[in-house]
Amino acid sequence: MEGFGPPDVERDEPVFRFDWERRTLGITFGTFVLGLSNGGQFRHAIERMDAAHYLTSCYYEHWFTGVATRLVETGRLTLDELEARAGGRVPLSRPVASTGISVLPPTTGLAVGDAVRVRDVSTRGHTRCPRYVRGRRGVVVRIDAASSLPDVEAHFDERREEPICCVRFASRELWGEGAEDALVHVDLWSSYLERVS
Repeated sequence: MEGFGPPDVERDEPVFRFDWERRTLGITFGTFVLGLSNGGQFRHAIERMDAAHYLTSCYYEHWFTGVATRLVETGRLTLDELEARAGGRVPLSRPVASTGISVLPPTTGLAVGDAVRVRDVSTRGHTRCPRYVRGRRGVVVRIDAASSLPDVEAHFDERREEPICCVRFASRELWGEGAEDALVHVDLWSSYLERVS
């Protein structure tokens, strides 16, 4: 997104400004350990936040909203119980979309040096495929071990392991003429990619 001005970088910024941020981090990881949420579900809960709330809240408030949403969605707490414990209103994220979810089959047999294009797929669901690389061409420069595809985790409460490919893009491929002559590397699950010649 554009138009927000330069980031406000604070010198010697603390990891936690308030104790509730530290507790939010602990509760979030606790939900992972207890199996109440996984990385895909948690991130998708944050993505479903009301846009105005997301853009006007801090990092750990995103985490709090994500974990609170997951606790209510899994039936561990009701919104009334949550608000009683919090001492006030707790905004939750919108419900998970039931249609418009795109999860593609993995591209198998990719190798270092392969020319690829990132599939240009629009989804209402969770994905770790950044918009700015969709439809763009690059070259596989490294292949990492298979890892759980977050797109599946977020919506189907299961795991699908796929290799993660580090793809090198020319900055001009991503941003057009006039872009700095540089290289950009993005780690992408194999189902996001298709071979090109």
